[in-house]
Amino acid sequence: MAQIIDDRAVPQQSTHWEYLLPIMTVHLLAGLAFLPWCFSWSGVALALAGTMVFGTLGINLCYHRLLAHRSLKVSRGLERSLATIALCSLEDTPARWVANHRLHHVHSDEEQDPHSPRDGVAWSHAGWLFRRAPDRRTYAFFEKYARDILADDYYRWLERRPTAILWIYATHAACFAGAGLAVGRLTGGDWEHGLQLAASWLVWGVYVRTVLVWHITWSVNSLTHLFGYRTYETGEDSRNNWFVGLVAMGEGWHNNHHHDPASASVQHRWWEIDGTWYVILLLEQLGLATDVIRPRHQRRAARQA
Repeated sequence: MAQIIDDRAVPQQSTHWEYLLPIMTVHLLAGLAFLPWCFSWSGVALALAGTMVFGTLGINLCYHRLLAHRSLKVSRGLERSLATIALCSLEDTPARWVANHRLHHVHSDEEQDPHSPRDGVAWSHAGWLFRRAPDRRTYAFFEKYARDILADDYYRWLERRPTAILWIYATHAACFAGAGLAVGRLTGGDWEHGLQLAASWLVWGVYVRTVLVWHITWSVNSLTHLFGYRTYETGEDSRNNWFVGLVAMGEGWHNNHHHDPASASVQHRWWEIDGTWYVILLLEQLGLATDVIRPRHQRRAARQA
């Protein structure tokens, strides 16, 4: 835990360069998508499909509903695999993501909320990531908000090796580039076609996709506390936002989530489509997920029955 405890000595107002530099770098690399040489329809397809796979399975299902809220159970091997998929979106380690999210629920739209829009839209969207918060890097903080996460050897290993997430991201990027090189060489007949497809799959399938997943996730922190309708009086500013609900595979029904954070589903009306919930139901049907927590109104109906 040395890496966690040492950060307490960092000044409160200093810039969090460990987050700012990678985020700026990936945005700049994603800008290569504007070059015609980096374009391919297969690259665009990879970006869109990857947004669903890495965002839905990694961030929504694993980091959020499985780890942060324990809304279902899966095997340790599947859980770690999903967490590794999440790491390929560079949205922090499991323990840090979960701890900050649980803090958000405890102090939603209060002073201690790490990303409330009451402190500004830009702050809630991404600005909060760029300001160091030593109080959220102490042993006491993780003991309070992520003790169950750090009980796992793999997640504890990630915290002790702060550059591991970058190596995992670089390795998966190399896999995309290598696959593009091979496919381009086979389909185009020469290495020039291979290099072109490798660049396209790397730029679109990795960098553009990462930026899309980032802004979709960040929009849950910002837009769904500003715009939309409220079905429940939850004591903070959470709202159900149809646009975020659509692009974030259900995460935009945020007022529903704050009303019942334990539930694995945020679909409380038939038209509040929750794509992540459908994936969880599929895992349950396949026997890969158990103890799936239904929405509160369904739990009450079951108890009454």
